[in-house]
Amino acid sequence: MAAVGLVVVKIGSSTLVDAEGRLDRGFIRSLCDQVSELVSGGTRVVIVSSGAAAAGRDVLGFSERPSDLATLQACASAGQARLTQAYADVLAERGIPCGQVLLTRRDVMDRDGYLNARTTLTRLIELGAVPVVNENDTVSTAEFAFGDNDMLGALVSALVGADLYLICSDVDGLYTANPQEDPSATLIPRVEEVDQRLSALAGGAGTSFGTGGMSSKLRAARAMLAAGIPTVICRGRRPDVLLEVARGESVGTRFEARPGAAHEGGRKLWIGLAEVPRGTITLDEGATRAVLERGASILPVGVVSSSGSFQCGDVVSVRSSSGDVIGRGVARYSSEDMARVRGIKLDVIARFLGAERAQPAVHRDDLLVL
Repeated sequence: MAAVGLVVVKIGSSTLVDAEGRLDRGFIRSLCDQVSELVSGGTRVVIVSSGAAAAGRDVLGFSERPSDLATLQACASAGQARLTQAYADVLAERGIPCGQVLLTRRDVMDRDGYLNARTTLTRLIELGAVPVVNENDTVSTAEFAFGDNDMLGALVSALVGADLYLICSDVDGLYTANPQEDPSATLIPRVEEVDQRLSALAGGAGTSFGTGGMSSKLRAARAMLAAGIPTVICRGRRPDVLLEVARGESVGTRFEARPGAAHEGGRKLWIGLAEVPRGTITLDEGATRAVLERGASILPVGVVSSSGSFQCGDVVSVRSSSGDVIGRGVARYSSEDMARVRGIKLDVIARFLGAERAQPAVHRDDLLVL
């Protein structure tokens, strides 16, 4: 029955909880029924689940989302146990073991940690378990937080080499306009490239229970396009939605690159998904075209400005001449040196600073183009 070998399913908080903010155990049971059917058909499943903080609010007696970090982390701690147990109990009834994996960006920022996480997830899958992954909100800090689980799900998909990334949300997919405001808005069934026009369609977070909106889902889908992993954004409470998507039925919005499009390898995905950008460089129009159309390295002469404080070897975001983020890469100059060499040709840099200092601002081997 199943059309995919390994699927990562991300469940948002707004999908997991009921109107009062409590874990909807009936929905979790329905979800696990679908997971069980997929597993019996030969599909391996990883669940990236939000909802710990929302569940913890119920446990600790909060009617609204707390505003201070300490209380939010306390809610995440109290709720994480309840959330994982809810999955484990239902999966166990179906003979499927469940493993909890909690991550922060700090855990995967260095290459060894990234590979360690991959090894653990891969081994759990090999042993027939369904990993339930969440950000470790009890210890995560703003600097190292994923921000929302859409990007965490993209990272996990890249880690395990998923065949499909499914984002289950409280919306049917990406629309041509906000359907709550524009009755003529229509669902976009397929996307091959996330451009500025599509990005402009995304709004903010949708409910008080979640942190991610359509913009975060588009960022995750764009990263998956670079990885060559199809992504589907759909309504998570649609009956049998996991089974429909696994069968290849047209549900929600499917993001998939054109046939024959180049896909990036593991190291570049790690640079783009796991590392925390320490600064930003902005390119002129010529450099932007060279990166997007020819996959070229970024030379200092094409850099018009830089911001942030970074060292040689740190990851920076790369912005186009129009201000869009088009990639992430490893800087070969510190922010101080970048300010000195930007706009200058390599031969001039070599003449004044020495040949060893005349390098690309970001080499193409260290650049993930989104």
